[in-house]
Amino acid sequence: MDFANTFQEEQRQLVYAPRMGLVPTWLTEYPPSFNGRGASIIDIGGGPVSLLLKTVNRGRSVVMDPGQYPDWTVMRYQDAGIEFWRQPGEELDGYTFDEAWIYDTLNSVLDPERVIANALSVAGIVRIFEWIEPYEEQLHVLTREVLDHWLGGAGFVANLDEDGCVGVSYYGVFRGSNVPSLPR
Repeated sequence: MDFANTFQEEQRQLVYAPRMGLVPTWLTEYPPSFNGRGASIIDIGGGPVSLLLKTVNRGRSVVMDPGQYPDWTVMRYQDAGIEFWRQPGEELDGYTFDEAWIYDTLNSVLDPERVIANALSVAGIVRIFEWIEPYEEQLHVLTREVLDHWLGGAGFVANLDEDGCVGVSYYGVFRGSNVPSLPR
């Protein structure tokens, strides 16, 4: 794939983001922007069109994804002031971020429990949106109970059918081990 037409993914992100606790800012643009409130953010599995591209007022921003994307996608991140780390979420260690974002990613990683543990260990806040209804392409069968256990809290479950998002979803905002440096 050349990733030239990203509309479908970006449309779905507008469904994920509010469920991850991100508040859309509808100024004059479409799609909306999201206010990062100065937070340092790592998007684990962000792919070629991370939500960070739609986030204003953000601190250090990193997309971590092992995918091989066209050079223009990486250059776009660089032009937007976003670092791109071509490595899997299982290798995240030794960093500190205010927030870690994980959305529509855990079914395509080798070890989803380790990815979540890594996110919780490097970030003060972990925002998540994942599909939990089994389907053919999944590597793992994620359930509410398993995700609640790994995240150390209770997420929300909803059956969605909107803007290209169809299925049973799990989402929420969880406290990680690093206390965020966000203003209160």
